[in-house]
Amino acid sequence: MERNQFSEDDGGDRVLPHISRMLMEDNIVDKFLWQYPDHPALVQAQQLFSHILSDASSDALTTQPWNSGELSSVQSSAPAPHHTSYIDTPAAADPSVAQGNDTDDPAFFLNGMANSKLLPAESSGRCMDAVVSMAFFKGMEEASKFLPGDGVTAAGSGRGQKKRLGGDDEAEPGGAMGRSSKQMATAAGGGEESEEAAASEMLDKLMLTGCVPTAADKRELRTAMENAAQRGRRGAGAAVQAVDLHNMLLRCAEAVAAGDRCGAVGHLELIRRHASPAGDGAERLAHYLAAALDARLAGSGTGSRLYRSLTARRGSLADYLAACRLYMAACCFLPVHFLFSGEAVCTAAAGKGKLHIVSYGLGHGLQWPDVLRRLGQRDGGPPAVRLTGIDSPLPGFRPAELVEDTGRRLADCARRFGVPFEFRAIAAKSEDVAAGDLDIDPGEVVVVESTFHFRSLMDESVVFAVDGAKTNPMDTVLNAIREMRPAVFIHAVVNASYSTAFFLTRFREVLYNFTALFDMMDTVLPRDNDKRLLLERDVLAHCAVKLIACEGADRVLQPRSYKQWQVRSRRAGLRQLPLDRGVVQMLRDKVKKEYHKCFEITEDREWLLQGWKGRVLYALSTWTAGDDDLA
Repeated sequence: MERNQFSEDDGGDRVLPHISRMLMEDNIVDKFLWQYPDHPALVQAQQLFSHILSDASSDALTTQPWNSGELSSVQSSAPAPHHTSYIDTPAAADPSVAQGNDTDDPAFFLNGMANSKLLPAESSGRCMDAVVSMAFFKGMEEASKFLPGDGVTAAGSGRGQKKRLGGDDEAEPGGAMGRSSKQMATAAGGGEESEEAAASEMLDKLMLTGCVPTAADKRELRTAMENAAQRGRRGAGAAVQAVDLHNMLLRCAEAVAAGDRCGAVGHLELIRRHASPAGDGAERLAHYLAAALDARLAGSGTGSRLYRSLTARRGSLADYLAACRLYMAACCFLPVHFLFSGEAVCTAAAGKGKLHIVSYGLGHGLQWPDVLRRLGQRDGGPPAVRLTGIDSPLPGFRPAELVEDTGRRLADCARRFGVPFEFRAIAAKSEDVAAGDLDIDPGEVVVVESTFHFRSLMDESVVFAVDGAKTNPMDTVLNAIREMRPAVFIHAVVNASYSTAFFLTRFREVLYNFTALFDMMDTVLPRDNDKRLLLERDVLAHCAVKLIACEGADRVLQPRSYKQWQVRSRRAGLRQLPLDRGVVQMLRDKVKKEYHKCFEITEDREWLLQGWKGRVLYALSTWTAGDDDLA
């Protein structure tokens, strides 16, 4: 495959049509409520029963219903997810879809939804003030009243990931929230029809524009930014006194770390006077971090529970996908990753007849349609592609439903592009999948890919303290990848040192990194854009709040810097591959031409680094098995 074709045909060119087909599915709303069990439509349908249960067991609400031992036993007793596979060939008139048998692998535990991207948000500042007062002065008894009920609390307390996302919601060990039904989904009433209408409208636009935002999309974005700037100039009034929210947040975090409750409350009140989810980047970040500090201050175990109880609304899937389109138009991080991964896969598959892709954190598989298109256009014909999608299991009777649905969509894409395709779904935690579980054919080229999925892997500093395990998930996964002996392992990481056990050190890192992210959003997107608000609340703030409000095993996000990943990968027996200078230059030219001048593409230690105004936020690299393993 010639590189000039790659540079002209954007790596995201099949992402938006792929999203469009997802939006046209008949049961999209029902699946959305199943995947996000605290969605308002579902909560509304269950509210009556929650009140009945709460009245019947009011005493139970005054105590924490689950301790760590009980949670562990509940999670370990969850049903093991099954593996599903099916084959699609371009010659077949109708693709056959068959359920695979359960394997003899060890039982997998429920681990939450790794691809959840949505997060709680406060409905108003007054609501947050009331929550602060009750949490601080009335203690856990009053804080518990905000929780929907024992069953929901228990489901939400079982942590362990992903996300995430897609990074990162709560595990639900088969409780009431894990049994959503179509009767509950219909509680949305006319909302379902309006969502389907919005999805249909989005489909029409996406079918016309294709995957990557067109020049018209970028002109529309620039016009919106110019209009926002003009409104800002017209609305400029008296000078507003400058406030150092950055320093105020640091002082508040110091008070929280020292156990100075009165001092922390005072700092929070001062921060909230100047913070707003609709202000500039600094004000928006301060708004969400203040909520995180508030939740942490609520006490041992209560911070994460109170954080989850503050859910006021969820964006619909159609809204989220529309926001994702806007994000890709304004921000280069995902498009660059898709292009980088696509080139690495096609290079590894060059001249080969069989290709096996192992995708950790498959999610909705948005990075693969364009790869399938390129393979279908390859000189000499496409290879036979096997794709094994690994993702965290969903609660309920179909733990692999999300991965299976993604596999069907990818099979449809492969059929359109004339690529022989076989898909296998594995719903399990990454560390529970061994190389022997994948049925690797010695005659096929193996490519392993992870899109920010390993940020939830815990190392020995967390796992040993929690359950005394002899091995930690991080080393287990890296060793499994080495045993797969891949031609290339594409690793995309969030460059952040959030794994430290010291709260103040972690808070400073969160503050610095998310200051850059919120400043980026404030620079490239208008402030009054609803999709921007959804991205900030449901994606960015979700990660920040979870890192600050939770500790121990509840703090499932454990991203590490690319330098730390480099050391761990080499220790596991992986060998780093050099960057392709032609690809790097092509990506630099694309970012310079199509995106804001403050986006940066740099190199260090054979990592491709993406950043904003000098702050490195994401890193990409390619690896293979060590020389001893390839021998």
